[in-house]
Amino acid sequence: MLKKIVTLTLNPVIDKSVSVAGISPNTKLRCTSPTYDAGGGGINVSRALKKLGKESLCMYLAGGPTGEHLHQILDKAGIDQLVVPIKGWTRDNLAVTDTTTNLQYRFGVPGPQVAKKEWETLLTKLEKNLEEGDYLVASGKLPPGMPDDFYVLVAEIAKSKKVHFILDTSGEALAKATKSRVFMLKPNLGELSTLCGVTSISAMELEPLAKKFLKEHDCEILVVSLGPKGALLATKDLIEHIPAPTVLQKSTIGAGDSMVAGMVVSLLKGKSYSEMAKYGVACGTAATMHEGTQLCNKDDADNLYKWILGQKNT
Repeated sequence: MLKKIVTLTLNPVIDKSVSVAGISPNTKLRCTSPTYDAGGGGINVSRALKKLGKESLCMYLAGGPTGEHLHQILDKAGIDQLVVPIKGWTRDNLAVTDTTTNLQYRFGVPGPQVAKKEWETLLTKLEKNLEEGDYLVASGKLPPGMPDDFYVLVAEIAKSKKVHFILDTSGEALAKATKSRVFMLKPNLGELSTLCGVTSISAMELEPLAKKFLKEHDCEILVVSLGPKGALLATKDLIEHIPAPTVLQKSTIGAGDSMVAGMVVSLLKGKSYSEMAKYGVACGTAATMHEGTQLCNKDDADNLYKWILGQKNT
């Protein structure tokens, strides 16, 4: 039976972008016509997977006219969706670019309140749509109203269904999830330092702390995102630093989700964990080469992957 990818987004968003020639207070500003993009961690992973030639089932909570609009955007992109309706309206964020300075101002809102009955329905539908060997990617923060241990409940479903659970989140939701069985975690340095109970992590401390974390938690793969410096791959038997190619960065939006998408694609192809992490870094770097929320381009990612394969490990 073919393994499938299911992405989970609990706090999706419509990213609305406009530009204006000069920003000043207490005056009417004439903006361009807005552009609308679907956003939110798991949704971005599904969008990136699509660009890499892989299909996924994109599960998310949505409500109100903005929720309908989000569904239309993803439908137009050809992404398979399973929407769990909620009473609250899906959030929409605003990005305003001042064309006189090329500075961008980004305004984000917390998202709608989610009732217990709504997130319980999501868990029920999630369990019904998972089969043994599937890959479940949960990415993004929790919206208001959802318990901090929600990803613990997701992990329990993944374990019972024998599914590979990949988690990319932050804060208390991440801390509690690490007490459960997670196939792969992708924290950044700040998130890992919080999990390890330290204020910061130096280059010399990173590898020992990663090994210590894996020894103390039920996690098979730890990929620590290091931004422009690449990533650290850690398993119980392997530690490897993956360098990131130097490129002209135009946007970092969705780079982490593109990285996750690249890693899942590699896993589905049966690649080694080392190859998986390298292709993930290539996809994450590729996403930064494009403006706005365009995510990674497959040709760019494949070329960057070849460059990474040619580098000696440090």
